[in-house]
Amino acid sequence: MNHDAEVVAIGAGESAEGDSVPAVVLAVREEVLPIFVTPSQAHSIGMVLRGEPFDRPLTHDLLTEVLTEFGGAVDRVRIDDLSEGTFFAKVDVERYDDGRAERFVFDARPSDALALAVRSECEIVVSDEVVDEAGRPPEAIGFDVEDEIDGFGSDEDDGPSFGSDPDDPFGR
Repeated sequence: MNHDAEVVAIGAGESAEGDSVPAVVLAVREEVLPIFVTPSQAHSIGMVLRGEPFDRPLTHDLLTEVLTEFGGAVDRVRIDDLSEGTFFAKVDVERYDDGRAERFVFDARPSDALALAVRSECEIVVSDEVVDEAGRPPEAIGFDVEDEIDGFGSDEDDGPSFGSDPDDPFGR
């Protein structure tokens, strides 16, 4: 079963080596789900969430614009698998031709899928299996899902933070 999810924050975790690692934090099924991303992806997603314009289109903006120009749109993204600490995602796209919908499914990195989702304001869903394995109670990262976080990926606010234990990459 899939559950609706929402991007609620950009946070920072700690790798096994002690380095700061950015994460997109999803609220799903009354839990939070941190998905680690690169600093540039965190910054890009954060800017979109804050409504800040980019000087020039980024790759995800370009892809969204190309899809639209060819009559398509991102319908939803799915975080649907987790294997050995790596999340997997799908991007569901629809294109209309002569009034008929054609549906396409593309494999994607979750970070790219989430970047497309925030740009196209589409549905994000996460499978039970992923939430069961990697979901955490909000208090585990010192974050209240109901709180508004203003500093998505900005230098002023790193959002919630959580550690990473090599034996438990999701810090449960």
